[in-house]
Amino acid sequence: MIKIAIDAMGGDNAPLEIVKGCDLALDAYPDIELVLFGNETEIKSLLKHTDRVSIVHTTEVISMGEKDPVKAIRNHRDSSMVKALYSAKNGETSAVVSAGPTQALIVGAHLVIKRMEKMHRVALAPIIPSIDQKGRILLDVGANIELRPEHMLELALYATVVSKEYLGVEKPTVALMNIGTEEGKGRELEKETFKLLKENPQINFLGNIEGKEILTTEANIVLTDGYTGNVLMKTMEGTAKGMGNMLKEEIKSSLMGKIGYLFMRKNLKRFQKRMDASEIGGAMIFGIKAPVIKAHGSSNAYAFKNAIRQARQFVSNQVVEKVEVALKDIQIEESSDSN
Repeated sequence: MIKIAIDAMGGDNAPLEIVKGCDLALDAYPDIELVLFGNETEIKSLLKHTDRVSIVHTTEVISMGEKDPVKAIRNHRDSSMVKALYSAKNGETSAVVSAGPTQALIVGAHLVIKRMEKMHRVALAPIIPSIDQKGRILLDVGANIELRPEHMLELALYATVVSKEYLGVEKPTVALMNIGTEEGKGRELEKETFKLLKENPQINFLGNIEGKEILTTEANIVLTDGYTGNVLMKTMEGTAKGMGNMLKEEIKSSLMGKIGYLFMRKNLKRFQKRMDASEIGGAMIFGIKAPVIKAHGSSNAYAFKNAIRQARQFVSNQVVEKVEVALKDIQIEESSDSN
């Protein structure tokens, strides 16, 4: 049985959608057991399942608008998020899923569960849509504003294992986000990272790609620093939303548009599903000793159920253990500004 900790109070729609998502997951996956951390009275009033689920009462919640994540983690030890993280640290559960504030969860995972021995940085890594519908891993999208080339190599190795074990790609390929495709483009970070990726036999490196290729690249993994990745991800989200709104306006603007919609309705729904973040579930926090999944803050029940699915697959496929094997020969001396 795979035991997963749930931050039942984290997220814009908690605890209602979180608990509903837990019920959906318990229906879908008979090999999981869920431990819900949060207000016991509220959770019990919403929870339908009684088997393979337990509740740990907590008295605090880390706000979605939290400005100081380090202080929040240290000062709110009885919050649903922190208690869930400690359950994984202590081996009581095997993974954590939360829709709570992103930076608080990243900081909490780092401070409580701790980084893997060979990982010198953690990364937030969502799976983004792709033309071939297989999905791409994009990292980092916000855990680190600055990274060293050696850290980028570690993250690429981690993502390679995840692509194999989670997405089922036999020989994952890696591309480096840059301002041009030619070798030698970019800042010193990209130039040095390019060299490390090219020389490492564990990486199937395709070279540089530009932002315009993000949905069409053949690469299974797109690697960048947290600042660039966060801007890129939010640009994609905003573009998808804007295009959807423009399409709706055009459909409503004429009778022929409305008639055309009747014929195209199924196609448009399939298109919407391909771009829907709820189909993915959440972003993975790479580099932690136990799987931690960051569900979208506005997750509905279906999205949160899929985030639980991600955690389940990470545990069952022993992704963290396989990453440790992939990294065992990497030797990196940390600089004095390491965190």
